[in-house]
Amino acid sequence: MKSAIVGTAGHIDHGKTALVKALTGIDADRLEEEKRRGITIDIGFAHLDLPSPKGDTLRLGFVDVPGHERFVRNMLAGVGGIDLVLLVIAADESIKPQTREHFDICRLLSVRRGITALTKSDLVDRETLEVVRLEVEEFLRNSFLDASRAPIVPVSSLTRAGIEDLKQALVQVAAEIPARDSAAFTRLPIDRVFTMKGFGTVVTGTLISGTVRKEDELEVFPNGPQVRVRAVEVHGRGADQAGAGQRTALNLGGVTREQLARGMTLGPPGVFRPTSRLDVELSLLSSAKPLKERTRVRFHSYTSEIMATVILHGEKQVGPGETAFAQLRLAHPTLLVPGDRFILRQLSPVMTIGGGVVLENTPSRRIGNPSEYISFLRQIRVSNTEALRARVAAAGSAGLTLSDGMARTGWTRRLLSSTLAGIPEIAAVGEYLILNHALDGIGQQLSSTLEAFHNQNPLVAGMSKEELRGRFPEVSHEVFSRVLERAVAGGKVELAGDLVRLRGRNVVMKDEESESKKILEAAFQTAGLKVPAMKEVLAGLKVDRARAQKIVTLLLRDKVLVKVSDDLLFHRDALDDLRRLMAQEKTKNVRINVARFKDVTGVTRKYAIPLLEYLDRERITRRVGDERVIL
Repeated sequence: MKSAIVGTAGHIDHGKTALVKALTGIDADRLEEEKRRGITIDIGFAHLDLPSPKGDTLRLGFVDVPGHERFVRNMLAGVGGIDLVLLVIAADESIKPQTREHFDICRLLSVRRGITALTKSDLVDRETLEVVRLEVEEFLRNSFLDASRAPIVPVSSLTRAGIEDLKQALVQVAAEIPARDSAAFTRLPIDRVFTMKGFGTVVTGTLISGTVRKEDELEVFPNGPQVRVRAVEVHGRGADQAGAGQRTALNLGGVTREQLARGMTLGPPGVFRPTSRLDVELSLLSSAKPLKERTRVRFHSYTSEIMATVILHGEKQVGPGETAFAQLRLAHPTLLVPGDRFILRQLSPVMTIGGGVVLENTPSRRIGNPSEYISFLRQIRVSNTEALRARVAAAGSAGLTLSDGMARTGWTRRLLSSTLAGIPEIAAVGEYLILNHALDGIGQQLSSTLEAFHNQNPLVAGMSKEELRGRFPEVSHEVFSRVLERAVAGGKVELAGDLVRLRGRNVVMKDEESESKKILEAAFQTAGLKVPAMKEVLAGLKVDRARAQKIVTLLLRDKVLVKVSDDLLFHRDALDDLRRLMAQEKTKNVRINVARFKDVTGVTRKYAIPLLEYLDRERITRRVGDERVIL
């Protein structure tokens, strides 16, 4: 069953609610004050099933909005998710102020389809009706409601003249509406919250994307709790699920009525992030005054109304009828994604001045060069492919995570992956998206870093992988590993254990350094377990102390020398001999104490204690009280 949402629009007392009742049999005025005063104050809802040309059923949901200028804010809460507009103009009054404002709002919200109904046709003669028709045609010329593409239907809710014609026109227009994406992430802007006895908290809204099912877990944005869906209604009827484009009521668990309000949005947990800054493309109505930098406005999108400050990109003001890029700084966070439409209204006197489309919901706090940033905004509005390419490019060497990509675009992982498949210059590295060019740049920086290290440390066999990783704090672990793998596979870099070095950059020593290395190694090798003090050995070398320390470091890294304690180094041969000596001692005594160890090895207590602790660490012995068990 195909669904479509029809929103009414038009001046007060032009018969919007009466027309909806004539079409559906449902009185959309639900408030006692509305019935007492005879005007619509808040948005109301109705529905109608009609046979479609394909033989199936078309379900139309009607959102009836108030026409009084004082209630335009309520009107805006109702029209955000509509598929087509039913512009209502009374034949006995023709075009009025709220006719114009409502029409401007629909254009700014980029409503693509609609029908114009000339109501109260029974109150005028044929000639007057024709004059009004001509006036309306002129008013709507070159718009989405131009008479050449959108029908103008005279009707009377009282006599029901033209009602069947209007139903047929609704069927024809609704048939042209593309289906909304039920596979997208779920978003339900809340327009009503109430409590039903025996059920608890209920919210209603137009499901603008995705699907909601019983038992689904949802999150309340911008900062509400997580909730569980107990029950689902679609157009007033119980259902197992609701799909995008349907009027939906949800019975929620885990939340009270007081925690919810119009303007909040239900969405999937852990996907979206509320934002109080939006980069947008805005258009000013030709009837508006110039919009200056830092002007405060009323921001309306879907069911939310928020105070906002306009920060223009590269401009000081926007003139009537002009378009510009801007950042809107909202008084409190909301949930919006690129492509969402909005309306701007003046603070005082309150009137609609413009609107536009969201381009970026996670703008940088530091814009930098305005012209470059405007180029970025122009690029992300072109297509999905260009939007993803631009965002990944802007992320640079840090890359764009898939979770960031989904939160910033509103795309599912599947859509993100399919878009990525058409951009060969982007690499997927784990959960990160990064340009191949950026990977190449990191690889060049890695080589330059190693080159500088080798030049400064000619006696060191390489740079530890952890130290090298620390030189790239903005690069993720996954991306760094990929760059290192590419460098190794390309023959530029080689790994030696935990050391990274440029290929062919082994340690090259000068004659006096090589001689000093031999002296150092020989001094410890011949000393056995009675090693000399390091400062005594270093004093006898021909190189300066700094180079001598590097030679020691090199011997330690090559495991020629082994550090047993902070001030004791032993040659590996001496420690191998000690292992064999312990194996021999085990054939005589399984246990050994410090005194026996000193007798067996011939060392003093100065060496005995550190060596025994070394043997414990190496699991050759295990301390038990004052003795060691030889393992």
